[in-house]
Amino acid sequence: MKRWLSTSLSLFLVGGMVLSGCSSRTGTAPAPGAGTPDKKEAATPAPAAGGDSGAAKMKLTVYSTVNDPPIQAVYKEIVEGFKKENAGVDVELQFPGSEYENILKVKMAANDMPDVFDTHGWAQIRYGKYLADLRGESWASQLTSTIKNVVTDKDGKVYALVMSEAKDGITYNEDILKQYNIEPPKTFDELVAAAEKIKNESKGEAIPFYFSGIDSWMFGSFLDIFATSMFISPKTNQAEALLNNTFDWNKWSDLAQMMLDLQKKGLINKDALTAKYSDMPKLFANGKVVFSFGSPSFADEVHKVSPKLKIGYMPVPSVVAGDETNFSGGERYTMGAWKDSKHLPEAKKLIAYFAKKENMEKIANSTKLPPGLTGVTSNHEFSDYYKKYENIRVFPYFDRVYLPNGMWDVMCKQGTELMAGRITPQQFSQMMKQEVERLRKK
Repeated sequence: MKRWLSTSLSLFLVGGMVLSGCSSRTGTAPAPGAGTPDKKEAATPAPAAGGDSGAAKMKLTVYSTVNDPPIQAVYKEIVEGFKKENAGVDVELQFPGSEYENILKVKMAANDMPDVFDTHGWAQIRYGKYLADLRGESWASQLTSTIKNVVTDKDGKVYALVMSEAKDGITYNEDILKQYNIEPPKTFDELVAAAEKIKNESKGEAIPFYFSGIDSWMFGSFLDIFATSMFISPKTNQAEALLNNTFDWNKWSDLAQMMLDLQKKGLINKDALTAKYSDMPKLFANGKVVFSFGSPSFADEVHKVSPKLKIGYMPVPSVVAGDETNFSGGERYTMGAWKDSKHLPEAKKLIAYFAKKENMEKIANSTKLPPGLTGVTSNHEFSDYYKKYENIRVFPYFDRVYLPNGMWDVMCKQGTELMAGRITPQQFSQMMKQEVERLRKK
């Protein structure tokens, strides 16, 4: 009897641990459809679109990397429109935030992907074998010349709808730059000089740069865009050495030191390791933060606090003498369909609905980014900036071309370690070298 009770208790505890592990994968309560597909739901035949709304509905799971609430609201609005036109289809829209990549890695390993998901820059390299071919969709021929080759392979397979093209530079508080008679910097030295001027003349009230250790991608973004300025955009560059694995990783120490120096000079927020990205728009709106590395997609959040604030946008300053400014680009917000989805026709139908001109325009105006389809007209506060800088070079994101899959996480985490003082720039460089070599052997 004791042996039976012991065995039963052990099984109960093991079962509890398994359930607990599934619940904690995303850091929140498990969302429906996030783990093993519901067998009952999968066995229920989906009613035809537009059928009896009282019948059991087929569910599409949709995962997106969108973090900004105003853009999430636009996605939800579009989904509601789709559901009205397709009464037999329910859509579960999820925004996992910083856990997105970790969740998708687990799902890839289990071959249990969302019906529709954001490829966030990795349509071919990371997610290619999980994605359906969308070349036959009506919108596929409208992909812009700047994004078509990014999501189309040599055989013509189209991997995803690109709703927003990335064109990362620096977003800035134009009112503050005018207040201190500063022109948008064109070199990194000019950027640092502007930051020091603002810090000193505002008596520390305005923080030039904002970072978040909780949202460590902010460190990664700085390193990624300035790696392009330091190693790729100059006429004499390291592109070939990076591709053929002969790059001297000691050079990475200079880039790491650039970021560390901003901290040492007091040009970033003192709570950088514990701050949250979600707090940045309000600080920006109140004139407490001046520059932000990356896209201006948070502008609507700023205007909720300061409706009249003028926000500017500029390319990434050059680092090497004699070089020019640039943007980093590629996929930003996309939708691809899981090729093994039980509801692939409906998944493609949802993607096509997002590709409608009026919906693409809503997304463009909320993200403040160039649309990935031609014939889409956007009209927002940054349209004139994109026009002004339309001839500035756009390079693919550094990590997507010159680093193996998996290095983005390394950059973000080690960037945080650097700013926390737990590693030196030289140790950061050695970690980059070590991880690149390890991942390239996979």
